[in-house]
Amino acid sequence: MGPMIVDSNFFIQAHRDTYPLDVAISFWQKISELAVAGHIISIDKVKAELNRNRDALTTWCDTNLPADFFVASAPMIGQYARVINIARRRQPSYNQRALDTFFDAEEADAWLIAHSLSGGNSIVTHETSQPAGIARVKIPDICALLGISTLTTIEMFRELGERF
Repeated sequence: MGPMIVDSNFFIQAHRDTYPLDVAISFWQKISELAVAGHIISIDKVKAELNRNRDALTTWCDTNLPADFFVASAPMIGQYARVINIARRRQPSYNQRALDTFFDAEEADAWLIAHSLSGGNSIVTHETSQPAGIARVKIPDICALLGISTLTTIEMFRELGERF
């Protein structure tokens, strides 16, 4: 199994709510260590989402994550097509607005799942499953259909045996 892939909300929720950069220094140090060791990665679409805010989190990522942390999503086009087809066929059917958002080429979610399909990686996200939901495509729901595991940040730390 490859490294765990982290979603945008892994960073954003930690920064804004749970582990502010100016308070939870050991948390951010641990994230940097896990990234340098290759235990966690992300994709270029997540980096683009993080860069939209141009805030302290953007600066932290630029200075504390390895240059190869955000991998290219383009090579995953075959897996991306499979993810899109799964979302289209899922029952109950998502509404068109949910699918349009999920299919947006700038949105990271479908690409994260595609990358996970190629390497057997777990996805670290704060999204929660809504199996009957039709208004938003949720990462855990598509992952469940594809046999991909999803974890919260704390579950990730536990699986990696990390304490700080």
